[in-house]
Amino acid sequence: MNQDTLNHRIENLLFRDIHPRVFMGTASDRYAGWIGQIYTPGRYRHSARNKTIGGKSFREEVLPVESVKEFFEHFSVLEIDYTFYSPLMDKNLEPTQNYRVLQAYRRFLNKGDRLILKVPQIVFAQRVRRGDRFLENPDYLNPDIFTRQFYVPATEMLGEFISGLIFEQEYQPKKDRMPPGEYIDGLDKFFSQIPRDHRYHIETRTDSYYTNAYFELLQEYGLGQVFSHWTWLPPLRKQFLRCAKRFFNSGKQCIVRLMTPLRVRYEEAYARAFPFDKLVDGMMSPEMIPDTVGILKAAIRDGIDINIIINNRAGGNAPLIGKEIAKRFAEASHDQVLVPL
Repeated sequence: MNQDTLNHRIENLLFRDIHPRVFMGTASDRYAGWIGQIYTPGRYRHSARNKTIGGKSFREEVLPVESVKEFFEHFSVLEIDYTFYSPLMDKNLEPTQNYRVLQAYRRFLNKGDRLILKVPQIVFAQRVRRGDRFLENPDYLNPDIFTRQFYVPATEMLGEFISGLIFEQEYQPKKDRMPPGEYIDGLDKFFSQIPRDHRYHIETRTDSYYTNAYFELLQEYGLGQVFSHWTWLPPLRKQFLRCAKRFFNSGKQCIVRLMTPLRVRYEEAYARAFPFDKLVDGMMSPEMIPDTVGILKAAIRDGIDINIIINNRAGGNAPLIGKEIAKRFAEASHDQVLVPL
């Protein structure tokens, strides 16, 4: 693809072909705020849902599942994040609502479309919310729940459409934090008991766990380290340096998640970004895009496929953040300035 064609596609938010190893996508889809950018005006009926965040009420306009077909005309990968909140099968191995929604998505997928699924928090969160409190999770690192209630139904339904599975470990406040060795021992036992798969990635949101032993465990099991631009984590550049610029996933995949501006809590980021239809002046952390492009170029250099997952909360509007990343990458490629971080 020549430079003019690439620039034209980027201006029109068409990201599927910017590079054979680059897969641009978003965290969730179906946002009415993207109408006129990703979705054709007047094509879909909206539904609405009320959401309370940080004591404030928001009315979200949501498009139907069928809109995912148009989503994949622009993007090459979609992160499904609602699977984080409950498994696909209940304790009696009966399909849950999440299973049925994922089944609806499956009907609209075409060859080349890629999904990244978040593993249910009941499997990988040390504490889960119950009402207004966070309580110890008795099912933390339960291999049977992961395998029978999530992994088997997900892979049987979606097969090779799944390009990644994210295990998100929530931030651990210092007063509640288990020692790094104990954390790593738990992961070691868990990953030795679940099906081997080259699509596993861990997002550890407590950077004190980024030890040599942790990276050795990633290497041993072929687990990808998710580079996450998130509230209490260091900048992406520092995360990449902490692991000595290595990619551990045995499937030669990397995931970068752009979630929130640094030092900005979820509630504030959501309120500033809503209704997700434009970039918000001054919201994006200034280093987020150059750091993302730096990791992107390092991945290409090392023969790694890189999945860039963008959340509206990172700056107001995920498609326009994607446009800024793609423009920065295209400019660097054109000038042959491909020196990674």
